[in-house]
Amino acid sequence: MSIWWSLHLRREAASVPLARRLLIGTMETAGVDPDISFDLSVALSEACANAVEHGGDGCPSDDPGRSSEAYRVTAYLDGEKCRIEVADSGPGFPARRTLRRATALAPFTAEDGRGLSLIEQLADHVHCRNRPGRGAVISFDKILKWRKETPLVALGGTTAGV
Repeated sequence: MSIWWSLHLRREAASVPLARRLLIGTMETAGVDPDISFDLSVALSEACANAVEHGGDGCPSDDPGRSSEAYRVTAYLDGEKCRIEVADSGPGFPARRTLRRATALAPFTAEDGRGLSLIEQLADHVHCRNRPGRGAVISFDKILKWRKETPLVALGGTTAGV
């Protein structure tokens, strides 16, 4: 089974729960284990919150085709893996973030800095990269587990009749 969707969202706080609900609904319909769905939805919420907060300062104002007021979320459920990408048009990640994983979570009392570390704890693989002059992309993967008697998996990879 393969499902993918992509959203172009405004950099507003209200967009975060929209993306999260769409992901949860997709995974519930596909028959993904609720614990896996929850982990991915929290990771997605953190990635979207970062795009909303930090994703707009890097977009040149003379480029009408790109808006610093928007970001993109793409989710792929393909076979046994889910990959999520969140792309913005901000200044990008600091160089040290793109080169290595965080070794520890930010202090519990910290106001900022826990989001990327939390994503790294919830996902199986995380990759942060900068697109020079175009913003940042964070992508993360997680191996899926399925509920018993999942309709879409039982169809042998097709969605006929669904």
